[in-house]
Amino acid sequence: MDELVVRTEVYADPDTVYEFLVEFPRYARYSKYLQEVRTVEGDGGPGTRYLLTFAWWKLTYTARSRVTGVDPPNRIDWEITKDIDAGGCWRVTPTGGDGAGAGADGDRDDDGDPVCEVALEVEFDPSSASPDALDLPRLVSFDWVLKKAIPLIRTEAERVVERAVRDLEGSTRDVDLDVYVDSDQI
Repeated sequence: MDELVVRTEVYADPDTVYEFLVEFPRYARYSKYLQEVRTVEGDGGPGTRYLLTFAWWKLTYTARSRVTGVDPPNRIDWEITKDIDAGGCWRVTPTGGDGAGAGADGDRDDDGDPVCEVALEVEFDPSSASPDALDLPRLVSFDWVLKKAIPLIRTEAERVVERAVRDLEGSTRDVDLDVYVDSDQI
């Protein structure tokens, strides 16, 4: 399995961050290639199913995902349920400044504002991708598409985390990302 983790600090309490992240349909606003998120069933909790429509180059693909578990306000687990072995989670962890004011609402920075760490963690097996999932143009190989699309996962994950943090905070500050990659393809 290939792994990607994008994390950063966000100036909000863990409950606010969790409630924001569990509203998955808004993610299409944060991604260059995710065109639409439709809720098939559920309210963001375990068993909630989504259809995610991606568009890139001359291709459009609808992925099916499912929330597999939640631990409010700390974690939202999900998986892709068709065409590729992939999954991950959003993790929200209290952190911050000198720890003053730490407690149920998380830690506080030196100014007393709430702060926590948010991380998007993704695991996937590129070799499990189904070539039957796409209607490819003539003379275009599935391997070529994978070679071009897989590196986009990192930039998309970074873009989603940056934009979500900016919306959460209501500001346009530069978001400092910590990125971990365990893959020779990303």
